Amino acid sequence: MICIAIANQKGGVGKTTTAINIGTALAATGKRVLLIDLDPQGNASTGLGIGRAERERSSYDLLVGDVQLEEVVVSTRVPGLDVVPATQDLSGAEIELIEFDARTHRLDSALARHASDRWDVALIDCPPSLGLLTINAMVAAHALLVPLQCEFFALEGLSQLLSTVERIRSRFNPGLSILGVALTMYDRRNRLTDQVADDVRAVLGPVVFDTVIPRNVRLSEAPSHGVPALIYDYRCAGSEAYIALAREVIDRLPKLKKAA
Repeated sequence: MICIAIANQKGGVGKTTTAINIGTALAATGKRVLLIDLDPQGNASTGLGIGRAERERSSYDLLVGDVQLEEVVVSTRVPGLDVVPATQDLSGAEIELIEFDARTHRLDSALARHASDRWDVALIDCPPSLGLLTINAMVAAHALLVPLQCEFFALEGLSQLLSTVERIRSRFNPGLSILGVALTMYDRRNRLTDQVADDVRAVLGPVVFDTVIPRNVRLSEAPSHGVPALIYDYRCAGSEAYIALAREVIDRLPKLKKAA
């Protein structure tokens, strides 16, 4: 199972929207996908229609308890896409994890105990911080997918994230790679958007995906209906962009398989 952490310490950049819709698109190609909601807000779980009553066990139990992965998995309405839901208990996990010796490897250990080939790809939706939850995701992941909002402070935040990745590589996970940077909330009417996109491509080159995700009302509406945008309105500009982005992700997966 290839693990991809979707992370950026800045909030509101489209991490959860990216996780949900990339997961849906991968499942539509026949891949068996597991989405691990590691954000205490639980937006990925809500966006996939998993109500609070259905979250008897969650990613919190996976990190802090000794439960097996299969015990916390919930099926979604999307065929081929399962989710490990999140609850507000996760908000206290950062403090509780301090008491564990291998606090940075709790998620990695939980996934390692999963021996079957039930899923092909795991997507980890990280919280908007670089705390222990995100570090656990990076330690467990083979690669990082970074949604980057097209705004003025984007590069500053990205440099901080990449510095964290280097520290994770040197101390915990030398095989961690950058799958790609996805430019989100792109607005062609805003000249600054084009400038930021050009700057990011100039600095990172081919690491940046060709596809850009536009600002799109349908992407914002879909979570309130408990379905991915690709199901809510597959013809909208946002859905078409995520389908194109998923194709690029699939093209880059073989390199991760070799590394795994």
